[in-house]
Amino acid sequence: MLKLSHINKTFNLGTINEKAALRDLNLHLEPGDFVTVIGGNGAGKSTMLNAVAGVWPVDSGSITIDGMDVTGLPEYKRAKYIGRVFQDPMMGTVPNMQIEENMALAARRGRPRGLRWGVTKEEKELYHEKLKILGLGLENRMTSKVGLLSGGQRQALTLLMASLQKPKLLLLDEHTAALDPATAAKVLELSDAIVEKDKLTAMMITHNMRDAIVHGNRLIMMNAGQIILDIRGEEKKHLTKKDLLDKFAEIAGVQEESDQVLLS
Repeated sequence: MLKLSHINKTFNLGTINEKAALRDLNLHLEPGDFVTVIGGNGAGKSTMLNAVAGVWPVDSGSITIDGMDVTGLPEYKRAKYIGRVFQDPMMGTVPNMQIEENMALAARRGRPRGLRWGVTKEEKELYHEKLKILGLGLENRMTSKVGLLSGGQRQALTLLMASLQKPKLLLLDEHTAALDPATAAKVLELSDAIVEKDKLTAMMITHNMRDAIVHGNRLIMMNAGQIILDIRGEEKKHLTKKDLLDKFAEIAGVQEESDQVLLS
């Protein structure tokens, strides 16, 4: 479903601030893979997601989504293949529009627009049923402005919107980092449910080692713009935080055995 081949990306090339963010990065996701991505600050996690989403062009290499080479496509042309939830709950929704209007925008992502009613009766019924999945009572507030929702409610809504079209690839960019622990746990629970229900291929960046271990069927660790660890299947099921720290220390040559290794 996703293939990254020999991806390189350097920022501020030729200046004193030159930074090689991705270095000959290779990654292959099978349909249905739910991959958690972990690593220290500056490891290249968000750069990789931004490269996949088309936020900026890569210097070299190729990006293929479901057999289609999207390397040269701008972000808006990749929108029909990708759903994304950002770290900031304020992103991904339009605050001065209603819940149902935001969902209508998400439902039309990547499609031609025309002069017709913004939200049809059939769509309202569909959105009402979809919102029930969240268990937050938003199905009874469909005409409320999104700006009135809490951060957790907005993030849950954004997650639903990102998966509304069943994208080829769902990108979760530290989407619970700005939430309190209880709300974060609820959003992660919803993430698991939506990925499982719709059989989505997903990639989730997190700084939380426990979340990286518990969620998904595969875990990759990044360091200095490369993937240094790729764990899946039974090995991942029996993984512990100490295992992760030990493996990181062994592969990256870092000796500090504390959470600070991964959680800067």
